[in-house]
Amino acid sequence: MQDTDFNTIAARSVKGVFALISRTFMIQVLTVIANFVLTIYLDPASFGVFFLVSSIVVFLNYFQDIGLAAALIQKKEEPTVEELRTTFTAQQALVLIVIIPTLIFSKNIASFYHLNTAGYYLFLMLIFSFFLSSLRTIPTVILERKLDFTRLVIPQIAESVAYNGALIVFAILGFKITSFTIAVTLQGIVGLIFIYAIQPWPIGLSFHKETFKKLISYGLPFQANSILALIKDDLLTVYLGKVLPFAQVGFIGFAQGWAYMPLRLVMDNVIKITFPSMARLQHDHKALRIAIEKSLFLIAFFIFPIAVGFATLSPFVTLIIPKYAKWEPALIALAFYSLSTIFSSISTPLTNFLNAIGKVKITLYFMIMWIILTWVLTPLFIFLYGFNGVAAASFLISLTSILVLIVARRYVEFSMIRPILPQFIAGLAMFGYIELSKGFVHSLPVLILEILVAGVIYIAILFIIAHNECMKTFKFVLSSIRDKEK
Repeated sequence: MQDTDFNTIAARSVKGVFALISRTFMIQVLTVIANFVLTIYLDPASFGVFFLVSSIVVFLNYFQDIGLAAALIQKKEEPTVEELRTTFTAQQALVLIVIIPTLIFSKNIASFYHLNTAGYYLFLMLIFSFFLSSLRTIPTVILERKLDFTRLVIPQIAESVAYNGALIVFAILGFKITSFTIAVTLQGIVGLIFIYAIQPWPIGLSFHKETFKKLISYGLPFQANSILALIKDDLLTVYLGKVLPFAQVGFIGFAQGWAYMPLRLVMDNVIKITFPSMARLQHDHKALRIAIEKSLFLIAFFIFPIAVGFATLSPFVTLIIPKYAKWEPALIALAFYSLSTIFSSISTPLTNFLNAIGKVKITLYFMIMWIILTWVLTPLFIFLYGFNGVAAASFLISLTSILVLIVARRYVEFSMIRPILPQFIAGLAMFGYIELSKGFVHSLPVLILEILVAGVIYIAILFIIAHNECMKTFKFVLSSIRDKEK
């Protein structure tokens, strides 16, 4: 495949997006079921322990790679075996540097956060899964460079079935926090087995200084962005676990988990594919413009109505389902996080575009700005409004997305209004309908009917005001898929 062949790259990218979204639909269904079961059988404090411990391990995870994997994906030429092995060797060395001190001080960490025995063993198993995930990097890089997302999604499905299946079974059996411990262990083992079965590579240890220096010149600024994102998000959760009760941390985790779910399903899959695709097209501004606008259109098409639905309809769930009443204090945070996803769905594709064309220092500056705002506003808002202040601060910070738009347009001229305005208007119409009819929602069947009618109104309004754009986008998608299948 020629790097400049836009039609081929578009076909593979679109096929990849729909392979990921369609095949991960089962993953999302399992995730929704698992989250629903957990929020019924677990108390907010147990949820808070998992949310905190996961964030600690995510914090460690950012130091295993220093951006070398991203450098392999972004580079124009195919990676050599020397580059793959150098990356693998450097990564494993970093993993050991992180894991050994963490294990030595693991009991001190557990004591600092007042974790019980179950929480401590969960922490140890998450560290083990962190090691297993580091072994999966190179096969994943190879598949992403090939834009072979159809096969890449298979390990994701397998580990999701293992993880969510274990969560559901053991939570119902009353294992509480230990349900997470068993689930993350199975997830790590199953995912590793499947990825190597699908994409083996000549694994080996090797280190070449010049190769490492070339990769690190891109990788380090890229990873600096990731580490700053870590400080902005997961390190903040670590801080919350110390200043707030576990139950309130659980409310925040509950709100984030549901509000960010559409981002994980739609935006993450689009970003995973558009990063290597845009990297291949970085010298073709026309192709980049099309890629950006189509990405924004598709992301907004799904994210906007789901965000409106979560913000407006979630209170009825706590009223209708008795065991969900304990999550009522999290509804305000859920509304704020749902609104912030709308702005995140706009800014994240654009920062992804900047990274793909090598402008990692620019996204680094944005991340520094967001960190400062997060760590200034969040403690202040906690003091003023309690745990709901965390979500309110997140929403205010998300409004700065307009700055990313201004900067991104300096490199490629694209329309920001055209790809998202129809979804915004249709979302407002959907919101208006829900506000007018919510007084009739008193049972689960009526709530389901309300959701279906709201969805139909959204799609109908969207097609009325943007029929041509919708048809162009979906014809583009269908033609790309058919071309790939020929």
